[in-house]
Amino acid sequence: MKNEDVTRFPLGSCDVAVIGAGHAGIEAALAAARLGLSVILFTMNLDAVANMPCNPSIGGTGKGHLVFEIDALGGQMGRSADLVTLQNRMLNSGKGPAVHSKRVQADRRKYHALMKQVLESQPGLRLYQAEVTDVLVDDGAVTGVVTSLGAEFRCRAAVICSGTYLNGRVVVGESAYPSGPDGLLPANSLTGSLKKLGIRFMRFKTGTPPRILRSSVDLSVLEEQRGDCDVPFSALTTPEELSSRPDVPCYIVYTNAETHRIIRENLHRSPLYSGVIEGVGPRYCPSIEDKVVRFADKERHQLFVEPLGEDTEELYLQGFSSSLPADVQERMLRTLPGFEHAVIMRHAYAIEYDCIDPTQLDHTLGFKDIKGLYGAGQFNGTSGYEEAAAQGLIAGINASQYLLGKEPLTLSRSDGYIGFLIDDLVTKGTNEPYRVMTSRSEYRLLLRQDNADARLTPLGRRVGLIDDLRWEKFQIKQRRIEAEIERAEKTTVKASDELNVLLEAAGTAPLTEGIRLSELLRRPQVDYDLLTPFDPGRTEEKAILSEAQIRIKYDGYIRKQLAAAERSKRLEDKLIPKDIDYGKIEGLRLEARAKLDAIRPENIGQASRISGVSPADISVLLIRLGE
Repeated sequence: MKNEDVTRFPLGSCDVAVIGAGHAGIEAALAAARLGLSVILFTMNLDAVANMPCNPSIGGTGKGHLVFEIDALGGQMGRSADLVTLQNRMLNSGKGPAVHSKRVQADRRKYHALMKQVLESQPGLRLYQAEVTDVLVDDGAVTGVVTSLGAEFRCRAAVICSGTYLNGRVVVGESAYPSGPDGLLPANSLTGSLKKLGIRFMRFKTGTPPRILRSSVDLSVLEEQRGDCDVPFSALTTPEELSSRPDVPCYIVYTNAETHRIIRENLHRSPLYSGVIEGVGPRYCPSIEDKVVRFADKERHQLFVEPLGEDTEELYLQGFSSSLPADVQERMLRTLPGFEHAVIMRHAYAIEYDCIDPTQLDHTLGFKDIKGLYGAGQFNGTSGYEEAAAQGLIAGINASQYLLGKEPLTLSRSDGYIGFLIDDLVTKGTNEPYRVMTSRSEYRLLLRQDNADARLTPLGRRVGLIDDLRWEKFQIKQRRIEAEIERAEKTTVKASDELNVLLEAAGTAPLTEGIRLSELLRRPQVDYDLLTPFDPGRTEEKAILSEAQIRIKYDGYIRKQLAAAERSKRLEDKLIPKDIDYGKIEGLRLEARAKLDAIRPENIGQASRISGVSPADISVLLIRLGE
């Protein structure tokens, strides 16, 4: 698309241009470069590489699964997060293993510095500060990008990872002005260029809470929260590296009736309710004023006080995001216990931005109608660093596979959280910033954090992102897990008075005769720790025991989900011709024809998940395909 407003001049070329150096762009650029392609990673500001403009954390419910999967495929996020961890926690540890989710507090500035160093030292990758204003397309394929300075870079593929920069607008109370996150410049031209290519856009919104001066808060009256997890995100991280990281406390505080009164009395000044904000915000991460309105019966809301780093006095108040005016923010903040004299360093704000309708993409995250153009992250309508990084990794891999003439990497819903994240986006679309949650997956027990490597490392190896040393280490671990499961199936635990005392104290029946160790472990009340004195032959490696125990305990449920996944896979294997004319298929309802024609599903499985396509419509399609 020619830009008539600038005089272009050639400044270089590459195989892949990645637009945006946030969490999505980093993974896309590193993946392509590590697969042997030349990459230029464009960023609006080199000081904003790997920025964390929202919360200073990596992982969380569902999101932790994504980080483990990114690492299993050969991505960078988990490894970098491990090296700058301030606090390690395992969420939902009191529930089943399917929903265990690791979350770390990360040092925001050290994460930026580390990621920037990784990018700068990666062979084949050039980090370059410039605003991309045009994507050039010739004969339906990407040929280059143009910057705001008129410089043209030739490329054969491009990945757009623009975050919240596209036509960004910050809103605080009655004030609204063009801006990217953290006061950085917005990208105001790229949307127009992409619209000329026929790309459809939406307008979303997100927000962030105020940052508070630590010394102005009385932390002694708050509930302290310490870390409780010693499991790294990355298979590359050693126990020594993780244990060397500090355990910096976080704190919990609650809003109260006075907080809510101030918010309610000032709702008329909230741009969220006055109509100033046009973008759609995230349902699962609402602002504090939205919480007070939507959950009017709740007397208080929980907030988390989190550090931004070891070398800064800034505190982050998770759960207190707002777009209310600055004076209202000050008043409602000081109603919190311990915050009576709190000093705001950065006020909360909302930010609106452009993003695309993701149903224009296929499962490779490539645009269906433009060869070599890919999208990832908030550009695709998602929220969250982890969702962005996961998409960036897949987009970077597939841009590389496209240029190398190899088969693309596409993940099914039963392959991983990354798979159902992408499938939801390209099949159903989204009308709000999309975030991953464990409840969205129908295969939760198969897609645990602990087995992300078993599920996805072979795919990372096939693509070329897992080197020989890591592959050998992975194979050794899997053999040890299998050996431990086999040992548990063959080992007999003898009945004894000492063991029965423990079993009865745990709330399960005593033994009258010997029993296989695996059968004993299948009891809900029994685990390896309880049996330590009676099982001297086992390994001491926690990761091996944990994975083996889960597979033994939940064997029946896992088999059922595997069978369901296999049935679903049979539908995924029934491909739909790309040139099929749904309008000519008799028996399809009008709504189904319209939806199928708009989404252009790749297979029957995807077609069956489109809203508005009924089982009867699927039957008609199967008949049409000769099934």
